[in-house]
Amino acid sequence: MTPLAQRVLGSKLLGALTAPHGVDRYLEQINPMWAATEVRAQVVEVVRETSGEHPVATVRLQPTTTWRGHRAGQYVQVGIEVPGARRTTRCFSISSAESGPGEEFSITVRAHAEGLVSKYLVHEAQPGLVVHLSQAEGEFTLSESPATPTNNRLLYVTGGSGITPAMSHLRTLLRDGYDGRANRKVTFLHYARSAEDQIFAEELQRIAWADNDVSVHLRYGDDVFTEAALRRLVPDFRGTDTWACGPAPMMELVREAYGDSPRLRTEFFKLTTRPAGTASAEGDVTFARDGSTAANTGASLLEQAEARGLTPEFGCRMGICFSCVSRKTEGTVRNVMTGEESSLPDEDVRICVSAPVGDCVVDL
Repeated sequence: MTPLAQRVLGSKLLGALTAPHGVDRYLEQINPMWAATEVRAQVVEVVRETSGEHPVATVRLQPTTTWRGHRAGQYVQVGIEVPGARRTTRCFSISSAESGPGEEFSITVRAHAEGLVSKYLVHEAQPGLVVHLSQAEGEFTLSESPATPTNNRLLYVTGGSGITPAMSHLRTLLRDGYDGRANRKVTFLHYARSAEDQIFAEELQRIAWADNDVSVHLRYGDDVFTEAALRRLVPDFRGTDTWACGPAPMMELVREAYGDSPRLRTEFFKLTTRPAGTASAEGDVTFARDGSTAANTGASLLEQAEARGLTPEFGCRMGICFSCVSRKTEGTVRNVMTGEESSLPDEDVRICVSAPVGDCVVDL
């Protein structure tokens, strides 16, 4: 799809004419890889990383042209249509090197016993499967502290699946260098339950053997993280730019070891809806069918309805499944993902990503 066509199809006028589902819903029926504003992707390849009770696979994705790319260390929300269930969405770290707009990228997924989406992606996904995406999110990205020139070493401490965003960093560093500066030394320390559970094992072995500035250290079983072991490996670890991601018990030990050092960056996974702008918390929200009115808190209409004890239907909570579409009869709403506002009367809106701006009436 050309940029001009995408701009036309993404216009507010066409959006209003194709309400409640929007132009993207019609484009999807013609070609699932055509999109004006939404982001979708097609599975290109699924590669098994480990086997065992909770196997891990890397899923390579070709996104629509609406994908804006990602920075190393970010994650993406992935929504899939699991047979027999509503569309379900989960967050996964991107494991490939930084991507540009519309470029392929990969996620690496562990099939958790209770994970509907992760199990489906690892065991069932085949090339051609279409998934729904958010744009890339997260702040666990490559950035130096102002004091870095005095210490040219970069350090990664990861455990289990926490290796995934760190591999995006490492692959980017090996591909592009680091901010154009030479002589960067990288220490990559990873803890896994066993050699059989080691993700990216062959690639890490190649990196360790290659003539580069990366030092790879893999620890298994009872060889767990301790401050003393880290100090032996990197004596000045508190003064070294460090990225750490792993199981909660390990992360607690890492934070204790670093104390108040500003050099430590950590990653925690949780699904959030972050507003693109500061929503007004003025006015009142009226739920027409319920007959109640409450002060606007600035949260999404879905969250405010739930706070009133209402139980509107929803699915993904990120604006991509359209399960929560409801009629706004009066007022203005802001899309908390994009920042766009709309004051159209009798408008169908996705209440999970629509926050009222001032007085608002919704048919709930």
